[in-house]
Amino acid sequence: MKKVISFFCLCLALSPAVFAKEDPDSTKLAQIQSRLAQLADSVNNAMHYETGTITLKGGLAKLNIPAGFKYLGIEQSKYVIKDVWGNPERDDVLGMIFPASGGPMVDSSYAFIISFDEMGYVKDHDADEIDYKELLDTWHKEEPSINAERNKMGYPAIHMVDWAQPPFYDKNNKVLHWAKELKFGGEEDNTLNYDVRFLGRRGILSLNAVATMDQLPMVKNDINQILAIPEFTEGNRYADFKNDNTDNIAAYTVGGLVAGKVLLKIGFFAKFWKLIVLGVAAIGGFFAKMFKRKKEPDMVYESTPPSSTDTPIPS
Repeated sequence: MKKVISFFCLCLALSPAVFAKEDPDSTKLAQIQSRLAQLADSVNNAMHYETGTITLKGGLAKLNIPAGFKYLGIEQSKYVIKDVWGNPERDDVLGMIFPASGGPMVDSSYAFIISFDEMGYVKDHDADEIDYKELLDTWHKEEPSINAERNKMGYPAIHMVDWAQPPFYDKNNKVLHWAKELKFGGEEDNTLNYDVRFLGRRGILSLNAVATMDQLPMVKNDINQILAIPEFTEGNRYADFKNDNTDNIAAYTVGGLVAGKVLLKIGFFAKFWKLIVLGVAAIGGFFAKMFKRKKEPDMVYESTPPSSTDTPIPS
C-alpha cells in the first residue's frame, strides 16, 4: 500500500505545471492518500475471519486456530489471491491463515495459503538425500520456461534468488518445510515464500506463506505455532496408509516435493495489491476530474469482495 501511495506522490511531484495550471490546492495530495488508505481499509474490513476449530472442506483435516491467528474462508481467500494480490487463479485453495493483527492489505502482515494436492501417499525414504545446491540450480534452469508461461497469462517473471530457509523434514510428524527468496518482475522488495507440506494418506496439505523478506523473522518466530494448526482427520493420516494396492502412491517422494516442477509452477505467490490496479479506472477518473476542476468521484471497487458464506462443511 505504501508503494502505491509513493507512486502517486511521485506522479504529483513530477507534475507541478499541471497543478499550477489546473488546481494549486495542496490538499489534493492528502485527499488522494486518504482515499487510497480508505480503499485498503475497506478491503481489510470486508474480510470475515474465524477462530477455534475449523473443519476443512471435505473433512480431510481440521485447523486448530489458536489465539494470535485467524482463518479466512475459501471464497474470500480466492478473491484475495487473484483480485487483490494479482496472482493466477487457484481452484484448490482451502482458505488462509493470518496473524490476528494482519489482513490482505496490511503491509506488516504475512499470510499462509492452504491447499491440498491429492497426489497420493508420499514416500519419505530419500528425505536425507536432498542436495540443496542442485535443487537451486534446477530451479534456475526451469525459470525461462516457467516465466514464458506466466508472461502469456499476463503475470510478471519470477527469479528464485536463494533459499531463505533450506528444506527440513520432520520424520516424526511427517512435515516438510522450506523457504524461498523470490524476485517478482521489477518489484523493489523481494518476496518470501515459506512452504510447509503435511504428508497424509492420500496426498499433501500445503501451507504456503506469502510475505516480504523483511518479515522472515516474524514467520520464523510463528512457525512452530503454524505447524501445530493443521491435523489430518482419522483415516486421512499418514499412518492410515494401507499398503494393499487400495491406496495410491505418489509419483513424488519427499525429495521430489522440493525439486518437482509442479511446485515450481504452483508454489509462488506475491502481494501485488492488484486491487489498486483494478481500481485504476476509478482512480483515473478521480485524477481526470481533479485536473478539470470537477467534483471528485468516490473510489469504489471494480469487483466486490465476496461475502463470507463459505464455512467449510465436514464430510
